[in-house]
Amino acid sequence: MRDLTNAELAILGLIVEAPRHGYEIEQVIEERGMREWTEIGFSSIYYLLNRLEDEGLIAPEKTAGGSPKARKVYHPTATGTIALSDGTRRALALPHAVYPSLLVGLANWPVLEADAARTALLDRHAVVESTLKRIIGRRAEQQPLPAFVNALFGYSIGQLEAELAWIEDTTSRLEGGNHEEG
Repeated sequence: MRDLTNAELAILGLIVEAPRHGYEIEQVIEERGMREWTEIGFSSIYYLLNRLEDEGLIAPEKTAGGSPKARKVYHPTATGTIALSDGTRRALALPHAVYPSLLVGLANWPVLEADAARTALLDRHAVVESTLKRIIGRRAEQQPLPAFVNALFGYSIGQLEAELAWIEDTTSRLEGGNHEEG
């Protein structure tokens, strides 16, 4: 079996948690702020459900007595539960390379004047700081949280705090006129 994408694992995890239909999955994604940490567009939910169904990882059951407006409620298959467990173990154990656009910006940094680079990083700082405040607020609103949800928030908060510290260090070096080091 192939490795599932993060979006597939997230959707499969929601279905293993409780049988759900597509619209309910969207609601849970919104309520939990899952788009902060995984790429699942509203329009991709049904595509992902079809893909998971085609691979035998979930199975639909129509509700509302088979009426034309019936919603498919998806249940995990035994294979789907095993795939989720294996994918979860891999996701926790193995670092996965990410390619943020920031790295491309850093690679091309020399084309900017020091003030332009500093301004861009200060703009980034404002966005990261706003995101951090939003996530901290969202975490506070939802207390008490299960340990795994607290871990999700904690990881995101730690990453954002580290990025803020890095931006502050880098911009302070630029203030000193040292455009070459960093």
